Amino acid sequence: MTIASSLRALLVALTAACGAVIPATAHADGGFITLTIYKAGWIIGGSGGSGVLNFHGRAYPLSTGGLDWGLVFGGSRTVLRGRVSNIWRPSDVEGVYGAAGAGLAVGRGVRGIVLTNQKGAVLELSGEQIGLLANVDLSGLAITIR
Repeated sequence: MTIASSLRALLVALTAACGAVIPATAHADGGFITLTIYKAGWIIGGSGGSGVLNFHGRAYPLSTGGLDWGLVFGGSRTVLRGRVSNIWRPSDVEGVYGAAGAGLAVGRGVRGIVLTNQKGAVLELSGEQIGLLANVDLSGLAITIR
């Protein structure tokens, strides 16, 4: 086998391998998600709530819970809605999402956030926050399907 034919065979093999990998990530799917999260704390805070994932025409009930550490004072209720992307199945939404943030809610305010879990699911959420809450903290939010 000559060097040219060996190089040609290698290029064909690489092209085939890339063709098998690229469409796999390009065909990841998405859905819509709604979360209602209650948060309260003093230095250390906690959050919990529920939600719904709409994926392929089905609704999947969700539970949320988490911890916040830093400067946390007060309590709030946040309703977030948005898109979830880069998922293959509903269970890909399950996992732990981490964030660092700061905010102040006195009465009613708006909130927007983008989160990613260890499976690569991306949540792009926005919504309304109601309550009295001041925070500069690190937080973790766990989402599970009920």
